[in-house]
Amino acid sequence: MAAAAKNQDFASMMKDMMGAFPVDTKTVEDAFKTSATLNEKLSGVALEAAEKSAEISSKWTKETITKLGDMTKAKVEPADYAKAMTDFASAQAEVASENMAAFAEIAKKIQMDTVELMMAAGKDMSEDASAAVKKATADVATAAKKASGAAK
Repeated sequence: MAAAAKNQDFASMMKDMMGAFPVDTKTVEDAFKTSATLNEKLSGVALEAAEKSAEISSKWTKETITKLGDMTKAKVEPADYAKAMTDFASAQAEVASENMAAFAEIAKKIQMDTVELMMAAGKDMSEDASAAVKKATADVATAAKKASGAAK
């Protein structure tokens, strides 16, 4: 019987002690909101890049199909076929160069936007963590004072 009483006392003491040290759920909620906002912004960057890439790819495909149509038209002289092939290859090389430069610009913008977002998020998270640590330290100090006062 004595052991059961001691267990109950220990459980009660643990409950009282845990109740004396408050848990700040607002900090967890703020961290979640910060993370969700960052994910939303990063998704926006990715979706914008995907949209621009799709536009470039679509335009490139349409231009290629148009030039293929010109190349496949019947010619009067056999030499005209060779010229049409050469013109098509030359035009495709030029278009490929332009489109690759456009894709590179998209990649550069994604990189810059991502770095900017990560820097801002790091600053926000650092500030949030600092504020949370200060608040938790104050709460623990207050709870410790109450606990030491109640123990007397």
